[in-house]
Amino acid sequence: MSNLSRQQIEQLAEHCENAELQAYEITKITNDFPDMTYRDAFDIQWEIRRRKEARGHKIVGMKMGLTSWAKMKQMGVEHPCYGFLADYFAVPDGGDIKHDELIHPKIEAELAFVTKAPLKGPGIHIGDVLRATDFVMPAVEVIDSRYKDFKFDLKSVIADNSSSSRFIAGGTMAKPEDLDLKNLGVVMEVNGQVVELGAGAAVLGHPASSVAMLANMLAERDEEIPAGTYIMIGAITAAVQVNKGDSFCVRYQGLGSVSGRFV
Repeated sequence: MSNLSRQQIEQLAEHCENAELQAYEITKITNDFPDMTYRDAFDIQWEIRRRKEARGHKIVGMKMGLTSWAKMKQMGVEHPCYGFLADYFAVPDGGDIKHDELIHPKIEAELAFVTKAPLKGPGIHIGDVLRATDFVMPAVEVIDSRYKDFKFDLKSVIADNSSSSRFIAGGTMAKPEDLDLKNLGVVMEVNGQVVELGAGAAVLGHPASSVAMLANMLAERDEEIPAGTYIMIGAITAAVQVNKGDSFCVRYQGLGSVSGRFV
């Protein structure tokens, strides 16, 4: 169900994307469009995606957001959301992230699933996901909501591509059957100090649940997860604010580490 006109959706897509590209804050868009629906919010996100592709950017993956019960509670939202990853979001492991290109970045420890078969909802469950997964690897997401003071509701965050900004893939890859995904431990260090600990079960009880949910949410738009898709499952740890000059390292049980620094 949609309450915004096509023109409003295009204008809001431009508004949110400009804030991302030029790194300035905006206020949550539901303030001005209180009747906006979830359908409208996703329409805005898909329009931002279309704008990037029209400029020659490639979509290189998907991400789930707000996938821990703690995070949903912290943000006052009732279910997770997804976003897309554009080519220029990718930062090499150990690489530099330009803080000035972002507004108020935070880092999250995550895992990424890479598929070898398509997943088309509805009705996708953990078993389908594990069967369709080629390998799992560590990932760190840099989230950067464009909303002032990270104040938003679920519709506004969906329209803002679920706070996507940068990501680092690294560590080593493993087959899902060789990992205890629920109990896989993660340690996040910033400037050599341990700041967060977590385990895979923080993500909807099991990391593969997040991918299943993505497939089922995409099915509502008659979209699927194609084979060969890189999917970040959402935060295993709380998001940690980072400043210019900070370096970070996230260690994953049995999967090596991912690091980077903000310059």
